[in-house]
Amino acid sequence: MRDFHFPGRSPVMATNGMCATSTPLAAEVAVSILRQGGNAMDAAIAGSVLLGICEPASTGIGGDCFTLVSPAGSDEVLAFNGSGRAPQAAKAEDLRARGLEAVPLFGVEAVTIPGAIDGFCALSERFGKLGIADSLAPVIHYAEEGIPVAPRAAFDWQSCQDNLQGHGRRHYLKEGQPLSKGDIFRAPGQAEVLRRVAAQGRDAFYTGEIAEDMVNTLRAMGGVHTLEDFAATKGNETMPIGGTYKGVELLEHPPNGQGATAILLLNILKHFDIAAMDPFGVERTHIEAEAAKLAYDARDRLIADPDHTIRTAHMLSEETAAKLAALIDPKRAMPAAAPLTEAVHKDTVYLSVVDKDGMAVSMIYSIFHAFGSGIASDKFGILMQNRGGGFTLQEGHPNEMAGDKRPMHTIIPGMVRRNGRVEMPFGVMGGHYQPNGHARVLSNMEDFGMDPQTALDSPRSFVEDGVLKLERGYGAEVKQALTDMGHKVVVPDAPIGGAQAIRIHESGVLEGASDPRKDGAAIGY
Repeated sequence: MRDFHFPGRSPVMATNGMCATSTPLAAEVAVSILRQGGNAMDAAIAGSVLLGICEPASTGIGGDCFTLVSPAGSDEVLAFNGSGRAPQAAKAEDLRARGLEAVPLFGVEAVTIPGAIDGFCALSERFGKLGIADSLAPVIHYAEEGIPVAPRAAFDWQSCQDNLQGHGRRHYLKEGQPLSKGDIFRAPGQAEVLRRVAAQGRDAFYTGEIAEDMVNTLRAMGGVHTLEDFAATKGNETMPIGGTYKGVELLEHPPNGQGATAILLLNILKHFDIAAMDPFGVERTHIEAEAAKLAYDARDRLIADPDHTIRTAHMLSEETAAKLAALIDPKRAMPAAAPLTEAVHKDTVYLSVVDKDGMAVSMIYSIFHAFGSGIASDKFGILMQNRGGGFTLQEGHPNEMAGDKRPMHTIIPGMVRRNGRVEMPFGVMGGHYQPNGHARVLSNMEDFGMDPQTALDSPRSFVEDGVLKLERGYGAEVKQALTDMGHKVVVPDAPIGGAQAIRIHESGVLEGASDPRKDGAAIGY
């Protein structure tokens, strides 16, 4: 139990249904869908799509989604891959011939076909109760009427405004300036897009005037995207992958997501007595950083479109983890793995929903970098993701850019199962950080007995590009000791990631947690 003398958040308790996400309005809309008879999938779609209006720097209908779902009355977990592909004409050799060593992050070359709308429509049909029109109705209202900009959204707008270009600046700036806290953001073009999707389904987005708007905008900038690429977009249902830590099962989305990295990281940490360490001390921070270097190096070598890699089993192997753990020096930092050209970043939204019948949904939805590629379609203002930045141009690599191929994705929804019972849909935003975040949250709970809210509130560390980032919650003596061990320690300007979780107790009580690093909340009824 937290000390009530100090600022903090209590977990939210409810029994009928709950949503935890990064904007209170989106959580409230999701709960309103539950109240009107919708299930957790109907609510998750409503809340997620609304987040694209609440936090356009983080997500939108020009992006992708990944979902884990446990149907009502079952502890089975299914996965859905709603990520889009590179246009058919995309070729790594064409970019190499131009002298490029990486996909230009804010160039038209990085724009992959958005898969989220197809995913939401398919998920609504497969698992929903009300239908896509009911899920989109409140989003259409707010896109038309506008939403006040929240503090964290305003911070992202201010710090990332330069990513916007062309029509993106017209649709997402106010007289050339970023929106500030309390400004009203309206997206009438997106309201019209969603109105058509509500009436006609996914084809309204991937064919006809809306698709033409996106394709014409991209081709005017030199893109090789075609109407055929959009019309062919289709997500797919698959099965999650899993691993265990302290007897608890962590379920992750399979590649092309990076969920296997979280499982590998936890498998490495099993070889150390983490529970005996200070949760925010030198030893745990060092061991976790070293394990992350090794796990992420494996990710960069192996994770790709599942049609182009067969090494997932190697990443999930306990033998692989044991060999990597043996490389860790408990007293000294190893050099960082050589930087690769695959781009990773930090802008995503995440949403958990559980309904009164026990359906649990873990959904994550993103346009990759802040404001994605910065390119918005001319008429409707659809911000296009830059997921193609997740490809490598290295010839022969399983994640090499190619037509009709999915790039390595940073976004991963998570689900925890204990003794065979689904216990917690959860997710950690933060792009590159996400696998480390999954491991940190689960370790906080299992090694140190933290409740979900405390596990999310607690200070974070993360090693990236040879730099060990420590949030301001770490003491000066910890920073100095880590520096003495060979780590290059910095305090980042922005907090590390953000997270949401809903724990389902055996009694049926729902315990929601929402990360204070975002504007969000857990709301139940």
